[in-house]
Amino acid sequence: MTSVEIDVLVVGAGPAGLFAAYYAGFRGLRVAVVDSLSEPGGQISAMYPEKMIFDVAGFPSVKGRELVGNLVAQAAPFDPVYLLGQPAQRLETVGTPGAGGGFLVSNDTGLSVHAKAVIITGGIGKFEPRPLAAARDFGGRGISYFVRDPTEYAGTDVVIVGGGDSAFDWADTLHGSARSVTLVHRRRAFRAHPATVDRARTAGIDIVVEAEVTGLHGVDRVEAVDIRSGEFGERTIPCQKVIAALGFTANLGPLLEWGIDVKNRRHIPVDSAMQTNVAGVFSAGDINDYPGKVRLIAVGFGEAATAVNNAAHFIDPSRPVFPGHSTDAAPEPVAAR
Repeated sequence: MTSVEIDVLVVGAGPAGLFAAYYAGFRGLRVAVVDSLSEPGGQISAMYPEKMIFDVAGFPSVKGRELVGNLVAQAAPFDPVYLLGQPAQRLETVGTPGAGGGFLVSNDTGLSVHAKAVIITGGIGKFEPRPLAAARDFGGRGISYFVRDPTEYAGTDVVIVGGGDSAFDWADTLHGSARSVTLVHRRRAFRAHPATVDRARTAGIDIVVEAEVTGLHGVDRVEAVDIRSGEFGERTIPCQKVIAALGFTANLGPLLEWGIDVKNRRHIPVDSAMQTNVAGVFSAGDINDYPGKVRLIAVGFGEAATAVNNAAHFIDPSRPVFPGHSTDAAPEPVAAR
């Protein structure tokens, strides 16, 4: 049993959620962050911790893992409660939110969080990688869907399946340290950004189009793969690592049952205060939606600050929505727990 009483519960520990944890602490609010993943960072930690990110303000480039680490360090002085590996399954209204009441978020493992306001920063919800049919019997034996540590691929022959940005980014990252990198895509056109494709071609990465991986060979680990192409028929090449960068499926799961308006079962409409149709429940980051929405990490940071400031005013109307700039005043003291 885990029972917590706080001011603001942040649902989702991705970049927007971590910044919301910092800003809630800055506003003097007791905050907890809940996430079904076992570590903070959301999609960044799960899918591309070693990838360079180029569109975060103030950073010409920053590695995903470093960005997450910095966000956790930024929030640390305010002692947020992290409830990781804990899916938020149910949301119940307790009393009248904004007038002494709030919300109860719970799950089947005994989690019970009482909060005066809730900020949903769940990204794309729960996501699962699209499987590579030919690798069905090789899970965990040389097959991966995300690259967590590029050093594991050094000196190996790598086959990457896919034609999106992730496939090309990993090809670019591993080229030079891996013995060989072959990228296989079923179409001639790519979903990846043209500049990324050009960089891979310039680097001399072997790109096989209108092709598919049809079989894998090996006993304890993958040793070779079969590739079928309209250009050269079938061939078998040495391979000790296969990366299936085929995208993923995602759904909001239990959030769909929370009584919150959800657009196309994917996005939560919000107003200019980042509030949903449920008073006291706000949303920030990739999961929310409004006219002109741009899904960037940098945008999510601003939405998180807006959501927290309006949540602070919702909890206590005597608090201003805008507290002033951090350079003008010290953070508000966090109430004793």
